[in-house]
Amino acid sequence: MKDPEEHPVKSRRPLQKSAERRRRCRRRSQCKIEKMQETELDSHLGFSSATCKSLVFHQRPGFGQLGTKCVIKANHFLADISVSDLSHYNVIITPEVTSRKTSKAIIAELVRLHRNTDLATRLPVYDGGRNLYTAGLLPFTYKVFNVTLSVDDDATGGTRERDFKVVIKFATRVSMHQLRELLSGKQVNNPQEALSVFDIVLRELAAQSYVSIGRFLYSPDVRKPQQLGGGLESWRGFYQSIRPTQMGLSLNIDMSSMAFIEPLPVIDFVAQILGQDVHSKLLSDADRIKIKKALRGVKVEVTHRGNFRRKYRISGLTSQPTRELVFPLDEQMNMKSVVDYFQETYGFTIKYSHLPCLQVGSQRKVNYLPMEACKIVGGQRYTKGLNEKQITSLLKISCQRPREQETDILQTIQQNNYENNPYAKEFGISIENKLASVEARVLPAPWLKYHDTGREKEYLPQVGQWNMMNKKVINGSTVRYWACINFSRSVQESTARGFCQQLVQMCQISGMEFSQDPVIPIYSARPDQVKKALKYVHSAAIDKLDGKELELLIAILPDNNGSLYGDLKRICETDLGLISQCCLTKHVFKINRQYLANVALKINVKMGGRNTVLLDALSWRIPLVSDIPTIIFGADVTHPESGEDSCPSIAAVVASQDWPEVTKYAGLVCAQPHREELIQDLFRCWKDPQRGVVYGGMIRELLLSFKKATGQKPLRIIFYRDGVSEGQFYQVLLYELDAIRKACASLEPSYQPPVTFVVVQKRHHTRLFANNHDDRNSTDKSGNILPGTVVDSKICHPSEFDFYLCSHAGIQGTSRPAHYHVLWDENNFTADEIQSLTNNLCYTYARCTRSVSVVPPAYYAHLAAYRARFYMEPDVAEITKLRGTRLKEGPVRPLPALKEKVKNVMFYC
Repeated sequence: MKDPEEHPVKSRRPLQKSAERRRRCRRRSQCKIEKMQETELDSHLGFSSATCKSLVFHQRPGFGQLGTKCVIKANHFLADISVSDLSHYNVIITPEVTSRKTSKAIIAELVRLHRNTDLATRLPVYDGGRNLYTAGLLPFTYKVFNVTLSVDDDATGGTRERDFKVVIKFATRVSMHQLRELLSGKQVNNPQEALSVFDIVLRELAAQSYVSIGRFLYSPDVRKPQQLGGGLESWRGFYQSIRPTQMGLSLNIDMSSMAFIEPLPVIDFVAQILGQDVHSKLLSDADRIKIKKALRGVKVEVTHRGNFRRKYRISGLTSQPTRELVFPLDEQMNMKSVVDYFQETYGFTIKYSHLPCLQVGSQRKVNYLPMEACKIVGGQRYTKGLNEKQITSLLKISCQRPREQETDILQTIQQNNYENNPYAKEFGISIENKLASVEARVLPAPWLKYHDTGREKEYLPQVGQWNMMNKKVINGSTVRYWACINFSRSVQESTARGFCQQLVQMCQISGMEFSQDPVIPIYSARPDQVKKALKYVHSAAIDKLDGKELELLIAILPDNNGSLYGDLKRICETDLGLISQCCLTKHVFKINRQYLANVALKINVKMGGRNTVLLDALSWRIPLVSDIPTIIFGADVTHPESGEDSCPSIAAVVASQDWPEVTKYAGLVCAQPHREELIQDLFRCWKDPQRGVVYGGMIRELLLSFKKATGQKPLRIIFYRDGVSEGQFYQVLLYELDAIRKACASLEPSYQPPVTFVVVQKRHHTRLFANNHDDRNSTDKSGNILPGTVVDSKICHPSEFDFYLCSHAGIQGTSRPAHYHVLWDENNFTADEIQSLTNNLCYTYARCTRSVSVVPPAYYAHLAAYRARFYMEPDVAEITKLRGTRLKEGPVRPLPALKEKVKNVMFYC
């Protein structure tokens, strides 16, 4: 393996807006250049990516046998389909309709009028776009219908009769053959269209009485809406999806809660947004911006005209108060004030004329509406980001014990009454009304190794948790030079000193070598002086140590610290190369030994130590890990929250840096285009005028650091990839496996270690329940299934290699198992080997003495990606937020580089 090559990364500014045509031309030529360069560089590597161009997902090698067998229940309901013939028709509505709701209303009216005649009694389903499906054929291949419908007019706020021409044209027959082949266990492409049809069928009736959002359906009638604060309330609903499984087609039903805007008078909503009474107070510019952001796009109805409730969509907010607003009454530009107009036309006296008016309607014709004359229309989902308090409230409301969750799911199945659903009958779908009974196994917990100087040198965790009593970390790090900054005004120096002494003592008890006193006295600073304080402490320590570096910074932060935490981490990790540990004021005042023990674990790994190691790893007994040098990767991409369409996505990759222990993980991060799921920086190569072809990228760098740390090159790669949805499996595997292979080939032409590529999913809707909730031996303290419970039959894929693993003990609510999908496996793992390895790794998570719900490398990648969001320069992040410009088109500004001292340790913990 060669040494890493230095490669300067140039900072690139986002492209300026230009004409769409020029941009398209540039993109086409850029693609051609990239294609040419890729081919040229592939040949330079002696590597053909054609080997990756026809991938087939790995097939299940068999079923696992390890562990104690048991029976559990899953929220899957067997679906039987008797229909053998599905037909797909294209729908064209003119004039064009952009609202799915209106499109569906048009087709519903067409079916009402023509079902018994032109449609030959068929009851079609329609997706709201261009697709209509029927069970069997319609008596025509092409037909034009005329439909008259009353539709909402956003410009005027009223309704009006409109005529539409609807063309229904035969497109194709939807094959059921492929679906039957898949369900019989044969290796075929996913029959996505047939599955989509059944999803639409089962959603069609419910969508008429629920608010439909993708595969979720919500209603205020499922349970009384609960207030979340800030003018929002939570609605209860459910998720439903048809899935191919080993038992046949399965309907997956899960409960869900979603934030909706409360149907309040606008003036009350504004008061909640600002957290203050607005009936007499003038609004500041900051208040106005906050209100405008919250109200833009929200639908309101007027209340000043009795029963005549016109609806409008808010487009903005006036900059002047209502009392100053005038508008032209006619074409002669005779001006009228809004206050006088409402008094004279409607006899409505505006009481709060100091407030701005809502702007509604189109930009061409802006209408002004006083806030006090409007009420928010019910049933509008809140699409912007929730604050911490609202998130906490929503989680509290939606958190249910397993027994309650199971009861609600069964109730939902009964209420949906699929048996009497006319659409389900039409398409020959019948749904069982009981949860699927599934055979599972509880995998044994692994033995953990601690330091020989502790009373407990080896330990077998019980029910997924343990503690550090009588144990010392297996490899304690050394902290000789440390300092503390106190950013909390309420913490006195003596309190801070007492806290630090107790933390130092806990680190020493845990097995670390830790100097008793800080290099310089505890330094107190204001939160808005974070950069100045860090630079001062860093340089003061260097002066005191005659040029030696400070090793650790302990920072005491206020409980509500705004951007302080992120600023501190950015400066320490990308500027000063300093490891830091932040502690909140509430923990400083109320010192808890368990808290100190957890902080000590975090400090140890951040400083390069190890907390515990699998005993089997030290005994060289882990199949397909212990036999040859093996590197385990974790990768994740985090995207900006909904409503943020300007910030880049952040990719993170971590990799084990020790073998055979596989416990220490170094991490790298990079920014990439907005909402881009493929990790762009896994492998890069470019031509340098002086050095010729230069290679780089995160995989290459981590392979090299593994070689440097262990003295050996990895001969096997296990890659856990988080955050990929099923629709992206093929694309992600194709692109990222290719990048891994190229990164290896760039080190040595013949270097191609076998790769196992596993996707880890947490955002799925399968829930597993104990067969008997009263049996204490089959549940943990929270009533959830036992940690180590694995399922690879019945509710899993008919032919591909996937499994559900609940590796953690529940704390509150219903545990969500992780879903692992082995997409590619050149190492030929058996089901027992990969399931056991994954479960055992969950006991090595560095930050606590619990087995965790997701395999640690994937968890660490998520933490690293989350941390890197703080690395974006604050001014750049704010500017892009304010402009609201999309960055998808132009190059993304790179993140500041991590300092060498930081990136080789677990800084993200």
